[in-house]
Amino acid sequence: MTLNKLAHGQVRFRPVEPEDLELIYQWENDPEIWQVSNTLVPFSRYILKQYIAESHRDIFEAKQLRLIIENIDGKAVGAIDLFDFEPYHQRAGIGILIYNKDEQGKGLATDALRLMALYATDILGLHQLYANITVDNEASIHLFKKVGFQLAGNKKDWIKTATGWLDEELYQLILK
Repeated sequence: MTLNKLAHGQVRFRPVEPEDLELIYQWENDPEIWQVSNTLVPFSRYILKQYIAESHRDIFEAKQLRLIIENIDGKAVGAIDLFDFEPYHQRAGIGILIYNKDEQGKGLATDALRLMALYATDILGLHQLYANITVDNEASIHLFKKVGFQLAGNKKDWIKTATGWLDEELYQLILK
């Protein structure tokens, strides 16, 4: 597999565009995914518009990168993020969202994670990616393991929920 035009399998990446405002507003303000994204309050359109306007900043300056995931038909189906970018230590955290239930389970997230691993290695020169996943998120655990991430640790009672506490696991992928 080689990095080619930020596309792999069923997906391609593109930058966030101003036209994505309503889509990102919908995603970021869905309480069903707040636990996964560590969100406690809704985002305003104003704040998201500012974020989009600043999204052109280089990852080396911003220490984060969000790309829109499109399917082969060019439809935006989700987003993939690098965060806590550490160029000296050559690592970054990674998060992914395939928003609509009818788009999940089709291999889009697998292709997107594999593409981001290639991008992180070949373009950014990273040594590793990591993901923090709550123990109850079986679909994400399966996804990240499928792509080669390995369990590196467990943070006890890390995430507070309405029904109690959840452990969060740390998964790592050594790239090179």
